[in-house]
Amino acid sequence: MKKAYITLQNGKTFQGMRFGAEGDTVGELVFTTGMTGYVETLTDPSYYGQIVVQTFPLIGNYGIMKADQESKKPWVTAYIVREKCDEPSNFRSEGALDEFLKANNVIGIYGIDTRELTKTVREAGVMNAAITSKPLKDFGEIKKYAIQNAVAGVTSDQIVYSGSPDGLRIAVWDFGAKENITRELVKRGCYCIKVPAYYTAEQILALNPDGLMLTNGPGDPAENIEIIENLKKIAGKVPIFGICLGHQLFALAMGGKTRKMKYGHRGANQPVKELATGRVYITSQNHGYEVVSSSLAGAGDLSFVNVNDNTCEGVEYPHLNAYTVQFHPESCGGSRDAVFLFDRFIKNVKENKFNA
Repeated sequence: MKKAYITLQNGKTFQGMRFGAEGDTVGELVFTTGMTGYVETLTDPSYYGQIVVQTFPLIGNYGIMKADQESKKPWVTAYIVREKCDEPSNFRSEGALDEFLKANNVIGIYGIDTRELTKTVREAGVMNAAITSKPLKDFGEIKKYAIQNAVAGVTSDQIVYSGSPDGLRIAVWDFGAKENITRELVKRGCYCIKVPAYYTAEQILALNPDGLMLTNGPGDPAENIEIIENLKKIAGKVPIFGICLGHQLFALAMGGKTRKMKYGHRGANQPVKELATGRVYITSQNHGYEVVSSSLAGAGDLSFVNVNDNTCEGVEYPHLNAYTVQFHPESCGGSRDAVFLFDRFIKNVKENKFNA
């Protein structure tokens, strides 16, 4: 067993033990509250550049399953848990967490008081942190760290086709897409054409899509100036459904604003209220930025709000046949409460295609 130190930007230090890959690193420290779904968390591209803390105390107990991955590899910079399980019990398990992190060169730390670490982030806000083999005294490198060019770092570099060519043609604009978004569309008979984030509006429209899916992804949404400009060109020309970063980018394209949250929403138990019905849904979320609700006055209609802090969780743009949500209706892992939004999107696409 080898010691490791986690030093926060504010100078606070935690000591733990290493597992997974060895090495030192710097990243943005965030926490997620999911009791399950650690395979999905590790492989979610939205965690690009981040050191992830699991608040649930035991991680790895049901092993690693390739079928549950949201992408081909983990994207977290490092992974922090209270207790790791080296002997998972699950008939689906294909290996242990430690092996998976080693194979994918991801640094892991265990034996940390994750409750205290999480409380620190909740009180002070998201901050940078370094993982080192020796106590750190110079905090310069930590303070300078910033996640940059995140979408470019995670997007696919080629077109990927999924589903039956006879289905509705859905262009999936990949800003760091979770695989289950495509799975949910294919399950509904769609032919998905996943395109890289750097595609232009003209290139996407040339595919003759019946609808457009704006996916999740990492980083500061306002950084993606070219994507925002292309969204302005494509808005209103095909039905659009946006999730997470896609929701934020579309709001920016419509003249809205985004801002960084104190510590974001990450986990599988975030309650959101649909304003039209008053119904509350439990949702899966992973984001550190929010759309400023007031900035969209006249451009879109607020459709969902977070029950805990009243932040924007969804916007409808009826004049453009578009709607977006901050949470993850594909729900991997997490509640399936909001999966009906995919059905709503398919309905919009069919009505636009066959009633035009």
